[in-house]
Amino acid sequence: MLEVEVIADPAAAVVALDPVRSRLLAELAEPASAAALAARVGIPRQKVNYHLRALESHQLVTVAGERRWGGLKERLLVATASSYVVSPRALGAAGTDPGRARDRLSASYLIAVAARAVQEVGDLWREARAKNKRLATLSLDATVRFRSAADRADFTRELSEAVTALVARYHDDTAPDGRAHRLMLAAYPLPRIEEDT
Repeated sequence: MLEVEVIADPAAAVVALDPVRSRLLAELAEPASAAALAARVGIPRQKVNYHLRALESHQLVTVAGERRWGGLKERLLVATASSYVVSPRALGAAGTDPGRARDRLSASYLIAVAARAVQEVGDLWREARAKNKRLATLSLDATVRFRSAADRADFTRELSEAVTALVARYHDDTAPDGRAHRLMLAAYPLPRIEEDT
């Protein structure tokens, strides 16, 4: 089971976003039968089977095994990932694109850049898994509590200068076997719920 799967197919996104089906996906963190799921979620087994077939047809759940229950054989299904994210690719032309943003300091630009990362990394990771390879990535995540807006501005300036210097030192357009990497840095206020905890 993957930790996270990026859904790029529009039909799979529709299936996964259905409230009943998304609940079944959450319940299938561990293998379960349709009968067991029906008892847990309070839906008739026939309806659960209908939803499971839809999830299975889009590779959101997979067969984890079989077991005998009385004289019957029942399939055990499990979600293909612990969690799912929908790629902007699933929205086609309506998906977000950082190139359309006019204000690079706006929240909409930040959201578009983050969504592009979901789409690009999702596509690259799917391709790497198909080749049984790892995808080289780097993620930094930190929380900074600024004393003042002036400190935030100074931090932004110093960070920009440091990143610019590092990029200038390591970027090489002439490297024949080099591979370009996208670097994204973002900062936004921590949601109050996280700040309180």
